[in-house]
Amino acid sequence: MTHHPHADDHGAPPLGDAQDNRRQVLYWRLLARLFDPEEQAALESASLAVVEDIGLPTALLDPGASVDSVVQRHPDLAAEFEGLMVPEPEDEEARDRAAEVRRAALVSKVLLNVFATGSGNVSAEQLARWQSDADWLERALGCRPGELRGGRGAAGGPGRSGGGVGPAGTGPAGTGVGGPAPDLSRLVPAIGPELGSIEAGLVKRMHLREVLADPALAARLTPSMSLMEQLLRDKDNLSGVALANAKALIRRYVDEVTGVLRTQVEKSTVGELDRSVPPKRVFRNLDIDRTIWKNLTNWSPEEERLYVDRLYYRHTSRRTTPQRLVVVVDQSGSMVDSMVNCTILASIFAGLPKVDVHLVAYDTQALDLTPWAHDPFETLLRTKLGGGTDGTVAMALAQPKIAEPRNTVVVWISDFYEWRHQELFDSMAAVHRSGAKFIPVGSVTSSGRGSVNPWFRERFKDLGTPVISGHIKKLVHELKTFLT
Repeated sequence: MTHHPHADDHGAPPLGDAQDNRRQVLYWRLLARLFDPEEQAALESASLAVVEDIGLPTALLDPGASVDSVVQRHPDLAAEFEGLMVPEPEDEEARDRAAEVRRAALVSKVLLNVFATGSGNVSAEQLARWQSDADWLERALGCRPGELRGGRGAAGGPGRSGGGVGPAGTGPAGTGVGGPAPDLSRLVPAIGPELGSIEAGLVKRMHLREVLADPALAARLTPSMSLMEQLLRDKDNLSGVALANAKALIRRYVDEVTGVLRTQVEKSTVGELDRSVPPKRVFRNLDIDRTIWKNLTNWSPEEERLYVDRLYYRHTSRRTTPQRLVVVVDQSGSMVDSMVNCTILASIFAGLPKVDVHLVAYDTQALDLTPWAHDPFETLLRTKLGGGTDGTVAMALAQPKIAEPRNTVVVWISDFYEWRHQELFDSMAAVHRSGAKFIPVGSVTSSGRGSVNPWFRERFKDLGTPVISGHIKKLVHELKTFLT
């Protein structure tokens, strides 16, 4: 009898093949549950046997168990979930197939909890559990919790905290599925918008008014962009306890995003040092190195002491030119994310010295929100989402604010799906020709995903003012360049 190259002397498959089979069972179960809600009995029993055999808790196969609950019962697993799906260099000879099976079980748990959300009504507790599971998915990809979704860990946007994306051709560590692995440098950032879409769907399935009316349930809600949209849409229909809880959630979200955006704005300095202004003689401005250097002649070798005749301080005042920032925001339903982010951003710039901020929101009517531009919370409470879009009414409010074009920047945030498109574009071109800095913005979102009317996109490009679209950091950079 011919000896089979893939079998041992007893006819059993080699250990490597057995581990591969186990891994495939777990991944087949993952695919079956994602694309077919009906439980596959054979795959469930086989997966249970695999998980028990490798010493992992069977709660990993329980759809109702959150990753948090699994980690609380088995704290040693927390470290395994961290960076679980970060790519590693593949070495066929050094493959640890037993470790691959273990990772397959953990990966399946995270992906199923995040992407298999079922149907029907969603409670505040279920939403909070999903958000926690999404945090674990981001950790598994090497990102900070909330980073891909942007609304909580960071204002926005795709990114990673250290190694979540590998070079082209690398894939999740130990998946061993054969063939070229996916290019996660593109895949990971693309997950953010999908997570945001899932979260928005869960929020829409909630009976939000009933949840807000119950302080205990409302306290379980985690502020997010999708929740903000629902609250802003429904705020006029709320009263009493429900309205108070809604305002508290909006305030929490605004404060969180404000903190992140303010850090981004303050990263670069404003203007050049103005040495004509004497430095403030306070301790934080004390130039210790210069003070020591200038007083070295007073060193006493006998006493080994330096006598200081004069203290030197650093200049901190900077030359700035008074600038006017006019922000026009489309508040139609498709622009909620951008409206929230830009309202907060406008308030931050309103707090900078010598920056005069004006804020206009519009749909088919325009509203001058300048008196509240410094307070994004109050501004958002005065917005009214929905309706059509007519930018000409906003332009009628914005144009009189351009008193000194050379010192004015107009930021217009919209998807530019306008019904009076030619009339609006002509007025925008006139603003640009006047000498004002005109910045059209298609999306200023945490995910960077947004649609812009191609008709406007081409004409803005021809005008020399291409549409900024994507992460809010792009707009921050543009504004800092002009205002500093």
